[in-house]
Amino acid sequence: MRFYNCIKTLVAAAVAANVSFGAVAEEAPAPQEESFSYVPHIHGAMRARWEDDLDGVRSRFQLRNARVTLDGGIAPTIDYFLQVDLCDQGTMKFLDGWARIKPVKGLAFQAGQFRMPFGVDPFKAPANYIFSNRSFIAKQVCNVRAVGAKITYSFDKLPLTLEGGIFNPTSISDHTGWNASYAYAGRAIYRAGEFKIDAGIQSIRPDGVRINLYDGCLNWTSGRWILEGEYMYKHYTHRRHDAVHAYNLWADYHMPVKAGVFNRLSFQGRFDGMTAHSSGKRNTEGLLTTTDPARNRVTVGATISYVKKPVWLDIRADYEKYLYHDGVEPVLGQGDRIVLEMVLRF
Repeated sequence: MRFYNCIKTLVAAAVAANVSFGAVAEEAPAPQEESFSYVPHIHGAMRARWEDDLDGVRSRFQLRNARVTLDGGIAPTIDYFLQVDLCDQGTMKFLDGWARIKPVKGLAFQAGQFRMPFGVDPFKAPANYIFSNRSFIAKQVCNVRAVGAKITYSFDKLPLTLEGGIFNPTSISDHTGWNASYAYAGRAIYRAGEFKIDAGIQSIRPDGVRINLYDGCLNWTSGRWILEGEYMYKHYTHRRHDAVHAYNLWADYHMPVKAGVFNRLSFQGRFDGMTAHSSGKRNTEGLLTTTDPARNRVTVGATISYVKKPVWLDIRADYEKYLYHDGVEPVLGQGDRIVLEMVLRF
């Protein structure tokens, strides 16, 4: 009821102020001078699901996400973005808050709290997930928001975008500490026809141990098909933990349909995996331990959708098969499962 009242209040305020609505995104697009307006945009995404861990005994319902975002501009070259998850598995989280200025064409400076510019799958928002559950790359290996600043430059005659930033190494839940070192990230995005190539490097220090990550991704989008492959390497300095190799390969095929209100049907397949992984947080003895065991996973699914932009409704069914190494007993919720999910975006 509290969440309903929050949404009702936001919508009422938006209607009174003539606020426009659109599809939610992880980051807002830069305002264009010829179409500039002071009117902010409210977006949202809600994911309700049922999961069964296939042991014949345990299952659960969740409101996995209830995100609301607000973005807009105060000048043709100055914009802002705010994002709050009102219900992330029952917990409210403030995710993003930043301002951005474009002093000259192609150049942007951004400061605040947001995702470090590194990786591809980690940047997918709940509103545009392809699968019910994120890849190991996006959830375990590189799920990093931070407080800091970044510079982005997009070339005028070359389909290349470069990003680089410097950030606090500490958790986003605490902005008060003073730092002797920082976290860094950089990313290059190149587009060539139906292909997009993404490469990046990140250096973080979550708890006294410097960790360096390297990432490469290739995406092919053509007609009804999307194929993507991403590889990430995570190195712990001074051999504090074995390096991590993580990979994510997936494909999506969609087609138009007429089934009541639904007008789109898609099929998805994914193979992802990682070697033994440490979160980078030391134990009471000052050592890094393995927090996520090595595993592979095969995911197959189908999604039927109602698409009438700017609104979108997905009903998705996924089956996940986990493949652990010998001697590893998966904990509850980390084994084979079926997920049925409804995703509403506006």
